[in-house]
Amino acid sequence: MVVSTSQPHAVHLESYALPWLCFFLLPQQHRSHLEYMAHGNHTGVSMFILLGFKGSRSLQAVLFGMFLLIYSMSLAGNLSMISLIRIETRLHTPMYFFLSNLSLVDLTYSSIIAPKALVNFLAESKVISFAGCATQFFFHSFSVNSEGLLLAVMAYDRFIAICKPLMYTLIMSRKVCVQLVVASYIYASINAIVHTGSLFSLSFCGPNIIDHFFCDIPPLQKLSCSDTRVGDTVHFLFAAVAALSTILVILISYVSIMVAILRIRSNEGRRKAFSTCTSHLMAVSILYGALFFMYLRPTSSNSSEYDKVVSMFYTLVIPMLNPLIYSLRNKEVKDALRKTIYQKIIPR
Repeated sequence: MVVSTSQPHAVHLESYALPWLCFFLLPQQHRSHLEYMAHGNHTGVSMFILLGFKGSRSLQAVLFGMFLLIYSMSLAGNLSMISLIRIETRLHTPMYFFLSNLSLVDLTYSSIIAPKALVNFLAESKVISFAGCATQFFFHSFSVNSEGLLLAVMAYDRFIAICKPLMYTLIMSRKVCVQLVVASYIYASINAIVHTGSLFSLSFCGPNIIDHFFCDIPPLQKLSCSDTRVGDTVHFLFAAVAALSTILVILISYVSIMVAILRIRSNEGRRKAFSTCTSHLMAVSILYGALFFMYLRPTSSNSSEYDKVVSMFYTLVIPMLNPLIYSLRNKEVKDALRKTIYQKIIPR
């Protein structure tokens, strides 16, 4: 099924809503391709149809309710975490500065995917424009790269705090913390630009039905009528460098942390030192476990419905879980939350 570009409504309103940042950061030839596609002067497609989850009306209603609940909890949890860290002076430390940025990325991550998916559960037309699809993919790629990089930065922060406690305030100064976060965002942006430019420079001649609930690499490559081998190599190399570099930083940091903890003589001291890392370890394990499960399986074992469930987990469930993990397992956050709630209920 291909949506004809000769119809007056063929170019969806979202075609004109491509954020300037994403549009102008793309190479000139890719921008020209987007403009060319958006105006319909071609024999290919100017929009895609997000098929989403298959099933009856009742199943769609159940999924809508599930997505809405997860997204609402993600919004509430991450906004609360950002606000709490901002207003509570005891949380104005490097660890919580990084955590507030992680919450911001999670908030962005879920907001890229969930609103469009929720609309599609209810709408008869599940159309997304070519430019809208490119925009969604760009910010999806930016968010997942930022998440991994921030987790690596947080691992380094824990390494300095436990292995070099006397030098912690000197090494992890405010300036250094800001530089680490900005560097993470810049690297994530470069990675996202390369992935987006490589993917959307492909030719899409039809069909235009994406068997997924958002624009991602595997389902889009299946629709391309051009050779994807170069794009596959580009995606693999950049993803491998990003993943291996962040995993290496996390592994080296935690090996050093474990060695330092084992040198602590008292059991209580070991427990306190390790308790500062448990939340971060859980967040790392959940994210990379889901990503490896999604992208490192043999192609022959791929199932579109199965992939959608895994994708829902790492795009929507993880952003919801992170604030819960850091709040439920962190005494400082729980104490700050109790204090804030108490002050709101019983103002002075």
